[in-house]
Amino acid sequence: MDGIRGARRSGWLPGRPCVVRRGGGWVGGIGFALVLALGLWMSPPAAAQDTIPFPALDVGVRQATSPQDVAVTLQILFLLTILSLAPAILILTTSFTRIVIVLSFLRRALGTQETPSNQVLVGLALFLTFFVMTPTWQRIHREAIEPYLAGQIEAEVREKEVGGERVTQEVAPFQIAVERALVPLRDFMWQQLSLGDGAGDVALFMNLGHYDKPETREDVPTTVLIPAFILSELKKAFILGFVIFLPFLVIDMVTASVLMSMGMMMLPPILISLPFKILLFVLVDGWHLLALNLGRSFFIGGG
Repeated sequence: MDGIRGARRSGWLPGRPCVVRRGGGWVGGIGFALVLALGLWMSPPAAAQDTIPFPALDVGVRQATSPQDVAVTLQILFLLTILSLAPAILILTTSFTRIVIVLSFLRRALGTQETPSNQVLVGLALFLTFFVMTPTWQRIHREAIEPYLAGQIEAEVREKEVGGERVTQEVAPFQIAVERALVPLRDFMWQQLSLGDGAGDVALFMNLGHYDKPETREDVPTTVLIPAFILSELKKAFILGFVIFLPFLVIDMVTASVLMSMGMMMLPPILISLPFKILLFVLVDGWHLLALNLGRSFFIGGG
């Protein structure tokens, strides 16, 4: 009975009119705001807005009227292709590969997980790469880019053998500039290959490609030189990483032995050895030593 009476008081059962309680003012406020926003949206724009200029972009394809238009179009497509491949070129034909792998080994040896972060390691590797590659890039700018932009490189007529016959071919200035730019880059790769077992890597790809035995360095194609250089850089990076790992590995082994002798087998040794590894790295000025040895690995013994 008490439940039925309560229901009737609230208006859910017949027998008493439903009472509408106060408190619906916020509904009316929302309705007023919606009407006001609709009115502002449907109102005509102000006169000042009609004078604001909006830029227009027009992209179209038209028929070439001269051979120069076709040449410029092909050069633009070539430059766009180079820009899309720029990260791979920067990584694989410079010192970036060795540096970033060594930095990754260092972080793994310290056991600091994501410290330093990937962004910091890549940024440091990039600036170290700029430092190492600056002499090579200056040669490229001086011997290839500046003469090409100044119009000092002229087209050449060359002869080459195709199918047992001598064929005359005209070489454009842009192609000549690219060939000149490859010379300093090839010299840098040859210099790094001469520091290790580079001859074996070059011979590997020469045999895989069924090329004739080269008599000079100029006879080795760039398509063979680049993968041989990459393999050489990976080998050197792993050797440096192994050397970096050794002292930190000793600290981990000593820490694990001490914990086992104390009966603390459930305590992770890495958790205890981490502060000692960081302390050792700071006391010996590890970043200075790392940059010093990385620089020596590129500059000493080559050429």
